[in-house]
Amino acid sequence: MNIDLSAAKWYKSSRSHTGKDCVEVAHLDGGMVGVRDSKDPTGQALVFTPAEWDAFTAGVHDGEFDRP
Repeated sequence: MNIDLSAAKWYKSSRSHTGKDCVEVAHLDGGMVGVRDSKDPTGQALVFTPAEWDAFTAGVHDGEFDRP
């Protein structure tokens, strides 16, 4: 899948403060969601379908990824 990210508006969590070790998210055309490392803004980004993103955020909300 090749998606043009040149016009994407990237956002950090409000909890990231001024740190640079953050994950950034962009809402893309067609409901797709881009995710990248803020330390490498010109590097590769992961792109998720709306269903994949919904499943991930639901898992975060439900504690699926919490460390034991």
